[in-house]
Amino acid sequence: MKYLCLVYHDLSDVDFLSCPEQAMLAAEARAYDDDLRQRGHFLASHALEDARSAATVRVREGKLCIDDGPCAATRDQLDGYYLIEARDLNEAIRLASRNPAARLGSIEVRPIRESSPW
Repeated sequence: MKYLCLVYHDLSDVDFLSCPEQAMLAAEARAYDDDLRQRGHFLASHALEDARSAATVRVREGKLCIDDGPCAATRDQLDGYYLIEARDLNEAIRLASRNPAARLGSIEVRPIRESSPW
C-alpha cells in the first residue's frame, strides 16, 4: 500500500536551530531518505517552500476567492511530504516515526486511495 506522510512543524522552531543543528538535521534527513530507498519503501519526497508563499483557492457560489498563505491558521505548517510503500498502516507509522522531522513537529500518515471515488 502507498502512504502519504505529511510533515508539519512550527516554522519558528526551525528558525531557532543553530547552523550546526540545521546541518545535522539535514544530514539525518538525507540518511533517512537513503534508508527508505535501500529498503524499497521510498516513492517520492519533496520539501515545500515556506507556507507564507502559498495561496489558498476556493470557489463559492461560482466566485473565485484567493487568499495569501496556507489554508489552516495554525502554528504548525505543512513543510513537505514523503510518499512511501508499506505493508500496512502500522509499518507506515513505524517508518514515519524514524523521520528526524518528527522530533520537531508531527507527521500525518494517510493511506492513498487507489480507486477514484469520482
